[in-house]
Amino acid sequence: MSTTPMTFTLEQTADLASAIRAEVAKAVVGMDEAVDHLLIGLIAQGHVLLEGPPGTAKTFLAQCFARASGLDFGRIQFTPDLLPGDILGSNLFNFQTSSFTLTRGPIFCELLLADEINRTPPKTQAALLEAMQERKVTLDGEAHPLSPNFMVVATQNPIESQGVYPLPEAQLDRFAFKLLVPYPSPEEEAKIVARFGARSGAPKADDYGIAMVAGAEAITAAQEAAKTVTLSDEIVGYTVALIRATRDHADIASGASPRAAVLLANAARARASLEGRNYVVPDDVKALATATLRHRLLLSPAAEIEGRKVEDLVAQLIEQTEAPR
Repeated sequence: MSTTPMTFTLEQTADLASAIRAEVAKAVVGMDEAVDHLLIGLIAQGHVLLEGPPGTAKTFLAQCFARASGLDFGRIQFTPDLLPGDILGSNLFNFQTSSFTLTRGPIFCELLLADEINRTPPKTQAALLEAMQERKVTLDGEAHPLSPNFMVVATQNPIESQGVYPLPEAQLDRFAFKLLVPYPSPEEEAKIVARFGARSGAPKADDYGIAMVAGAEAITAAQEAAKTVTLSDEIVGYTVALIRATRDHADIASGASPRAAVLLANAARARASLEGRNYVVPDDVKALATATLRHRLLLSPAAEIEGRKVEDLVAQLIEQTEAPR
C-alpha cells in the first residue's frame, strides 16, 4: 500500500521553524542565532561547525535541537585514539552463520554530533568526508546509504592548541556554516544559573519538557517546500559577485570556492522559506555570508600580522558589492 508523502506550504514551514525554536528555548538560554543557523542548515541539507570555549552549551544545544526536530541523534566523542571503524562500523565475521555481519557505527543516524572533532587525527576526520558529501558510507566496497536528513553538527574548542589536529581546508569546506559560540551576556548567564543551578548532574533535554514537534517526514516536507523558493538571476549574480570578490581582495590569500556560492544560495533559499517567503532577497545572502565564509577564507600573512579578522573583511566585501534593488 503506497502512502502519499507529506507536503508543506511555506507558511507551514515557517510555523514548524517557530515551533522548534520555542521547544529549544525551554532549555537553552539565548543562542537564537545558532538555532536559526541550525534550522537553515537542516532545511538546506548542510552541516554546521560550532566553535566556542568549553561550557557554552554547544553539545546541549545539539541535543535539544535533535529532540525538538524529532531526528535520530548520535554522538561521537572524538579522541586521539579514535579509529575510522569506530565511526563507520565494520563487517565482523559471525562464526555461527559463517558469514560477515555489518556492525553499524554511530554515524548511522540523522543528526550526528561530532564532539571536539579537532581532537582526532586527520585519518579519522576523513572518515566523515564521504558521509558529509554523499550521505553514504562505503565499507569493504559496499555502499550503505545514510538518511536523506543526515546532518553533522561538529564542535571544536578554539582555546587549546595541544593535542588537537586542525581540520584541513577541504574538510572545512564541507560545512555550510561555522558559528562562533561566545560566552553569554550577564543577563543570560544569570538566567542560566537560575535555571540549571537548582539541578545536579549534566542537563538533559527530557528534564525541560522539550517535545518532538517535527520528524523525518515533516523535515523532508519542509525541505521540498524550500525548493519552491525563487532564486532570481539578480540574486544569483549578487551571490557570485560576492564570492568572487573574496578571490581578489589583497588581504585574502585564498578565497571561497564555487561550492561556497552554491551553499550560500541554498542557505538563502532556506532562510526565505523559514520566514514564509517564496523569493530570496539580498538581505538573506548578507545575513548568511559571514557564517558561510569565515572558515573558507585564508588571510594573507600581512593581514594576519596586522590582526585583521575574517568577519571584518566579509562585512567590508558586503558593503562594497552592489546588491540588486
